[in-house]
Amino acid sequence: MKLYKSLLSLMLLLLLSSQAQAQEAIDKTAIEELTLQAINDTAFTLRTTNEAGNLVKYTGTLPLRVNGELQEATLVDGETLLALPEAAALVQVSANLGTHTLARLYRLDDEAEGGLREFPMWLSILPPLIAIVLALIFKEVLLALFAGIWVGGFVIYGLSLKSLFTGLLAVGDTYLVSALTDADHIAVILFSMLIGGMVAIISKNGGMAGIVNLLSSYARSAKSSQVVTWALGIAIFFDDYANTLIVGNTMRPVTDGHRISREKLAYLVDSTAAPVASIAFVTTWVGAELGYIKDAAASLGIEEGAYSLFFHSLEYAYYPVLTLVFMLMLILMNRDFGGMHRAEIRARSTGAVTSASMDPKGEARQQQEMAEFEPIDVTRTRAVNALLPVLVVIFGTLGGLLYTGYSPDIWADPSLSFVRKLSITIGDSNSYTALIWASLSGVIVAVILTVSQRIMSLTETMESLVTGFKTMLPAILILVLAWSLATVTQQLYTAEYLTSLFSGNISPHFLPEITFFLAAIIAFSTGSSWGTMAILYPLMLPAAWYVCQMQGFTLEETMPIIYNVISVVLAGSVFGDHCSPISDTTILSSLASGCNHIDHVKTQLPYAVTVALVANVVCTNLSTLGVHWLLVYLIGAGILWGVIRVIGKKNEVEAVPAAEAV
Repeated sequence: MKLYKSLLSLMLLLLLSSQAQAQEAIDKTAIEELTLQAINDTAFTLRTTNEAGNLVKYTGTLPLRVNGELQEATLVDGETLLALPEAAALVQVSANLGTHTLARLYRLDDEAEGGLREFPMWLSILPPLIAIVLALIFKEVLLALFAGIWVGGFVIYGLSLKSLFTGLLAVGDTYLVSALTDADHIAVILFSMLIGGMVAIISKNGGMAGIVNLLSSYARSAKSSQVVTWALGIAIFFDDYANTLIVGNTMRPVTDGHRISREKLAYLVDSTAAPVASIAFVTTWVGAELGYIKDAAASLGIEEGAYSLFFHSLEYAYYPVLTLVFMLMLILMNRDFGGMHRAEIRARSTGAVTSASMDPKGEARQQQEMAEFEPIDVTRTRAVNALLPVLVVIFGTLGGLLYTGYSPDIWADPSLSFVRKLSITIGDSNSYTALIWASLSGVIVAVILTVSQRIMSLTETMESLVTGFKTMLPAILILVLAWSLATVTQQLYTAEYLTSLFSGNISPHFLPEITFFLAAIIAFSTGSSWGTMAILYPLMLPAAWYVCQMQGFTLEETMPIIYNVISVVLAGSVFGDHCSPISDTTILSSLASGCNHIDHVKTQLPYAVTVALVANVVCTNLSTLGVHWLLVYLIGAGILWGVIRVIGKKNEVEAVPAAEAV
């Protein structure tokens, strides 16, 4: 009897042991589905299952992103409880499973089984996709953006007949209102309006004509005027918004005089602003970049400082650097291709600097708009009347950045270099406040100069200011709608879905390339390079680190890949932003250059794609093979030179000043 009990006990122990070993053998890669069940509006039960719906009894931690927030969930036998910080109409959960990522989207619905109704995640890409396609087809950006927001509301509010009308009304009472109640958005609108008002005043008081005459001594031809524009774009490196509006508005009369198409001007303005701001040491971008890098490095136990990581990543900043080189080569070789070449030939042969000028109604409208900015007294064209307000904006922005970001502790720290202190200060600054202060100061200086010299009365000066405000209205409307669409994509978790599509078990050497294209697609779809960085830095840096660890890489082998991933998140974000018609910086570039927005997008796109392919397919692969970074840059530049030489066509028509044209 005792022997029987002993054998029974032994069998029971073996059975329990085998079950425990089976449980230990369950890996999170076996998880194929995620299922949520609502407990109430803020609490949910998450279950891990296979495709057949059977519970996968995984026990352990699982990296989750719940409604956009990263968290570590502890599962016991395939179940865990999730809580949202506040009630939400939509619940999105994505899990990083190592070899793949699962993403699910649910809507709270009392009538649905489990209190939740699942939505196909691919619906999240419909709003930006529809907006982009309609904008490119019909060239009506306002209508396209409106349609994208409406479709997003239709999905968010339930995909029903009722939600069709609810989504339409939500465009106005929810999304447009939220865009206009955001403090940062209001700051951009005010800054844009004040810059527009200042430009109108310095145009009427003869200051802009004076600065055109001054720059004409350097910009004596189509080529040199483009070089000056390119150099100014690099010089104003500290903020992409300030860069875009100042350079575009300042150089537009100069390039018009040499029959440079507005499409080319918009390209030069747009493609110097973000690339320079993203890689310079002292910019409004640096604070955000270093913050994301620091958080990711700290979570991974990387001892190297965030600034050092950023500095080393510049060795791999192929897209931003090669974009600047590519533009200069186009200018010096006097070649263009695609739509840009056609625009240049049109401008130089007919004097029509915009495509709208080829239409009689468009030409009449443009002449009317230009007449509003003609100097009130052509005999009094003093460059100081424009230079002083513009310099006030430039140095006022820098001063505002230093003032709002100043910390006595940072500047008292002897271990930090001057450049490091300056970078931290500007990174911690409030760029929107600095821009408003600077632009308002520029307007005040322009008003004082105009009235004190009795060029215009105070009433006439204020009328010019209001005229400048009016010119900004179309672009501001586009900006507001673009911000509203960005809110829709955030609520639908478009970026998380796109991220899940690109996840998989891959070699560490391919991570930079995949990260670049993932960043580009997210930035293109959402119109936000900053939003893309916020999503991808916390996701891709840990992914790169863990993949390298799983492959047995040493620290010396891992860090170059980490540096590369840091760089390509930034580069891909800028590239996607350049290509997207719903990007705020792309919209501002069109505005500042006086270019049709869709014309700008269509002519810039081939150039951006060309540089991106060379930077990512060629340069990134060469760097993973161990080629020295300087040689990689030279090879990339050489390939781009060859592309321009083979594909580019000479802009044969001589660019003579419009005044001399017959």
